[in-house]
Amino acid sequence: MIGFDPAEIDPNAPTRAARLKWVVVVDADLPAGRAANATICVAAATARTVGGLLGDDAVDADGHTHPGLPWAGCTVLAADTETLRTIRAKASARPDFFVADMPAAAQHTRVYSEYLASVAETGADKIEYYAVSVVGPRNPVDKLVGKLPLLP
Repeated sequence: MIGFDPAEIDPNAPTRAARLKWVVVVDADLPAGRAANATICVAAATARTVGGLLGDDAVDADGHTHPGLPWAGCTVLAADTETLRTIRAKASARPDFFVADMPAAAQHTRVYSEYLASVAETGADKIEYYAVSVVGPRNPVDKLVGKLPLLP
């Protein structure tokens, strides 16, 4: 299982000091709303699965609680369709990486079971991805995403 041990969670350290790096790579050609949706969906899947990503809740001066955010950060990058597919394939091949992806079918169906059926009928080499979330050791993740630009 990929994640942070409780002893290594340090909300006082800069994000670059974290052992693991989290990136979300999004199809650069998506309209803003679809890109935001794809990013949120893969982030939700990642936060649910990767332990220790979220920091403690914040409490404001009036006592209102604000749920914890990623203490080690998350970078959202843009890539063309083929680069996105390559990143997903390379990341999925590494046992020390966690990968969550959003196939295009997720935004082209309105019923979850239809999404599942669509993916089940599509060969792995034919799936189009809108976003890929990757968590893994910092240096290998940096090498994987290279010099991709931030999502505008």
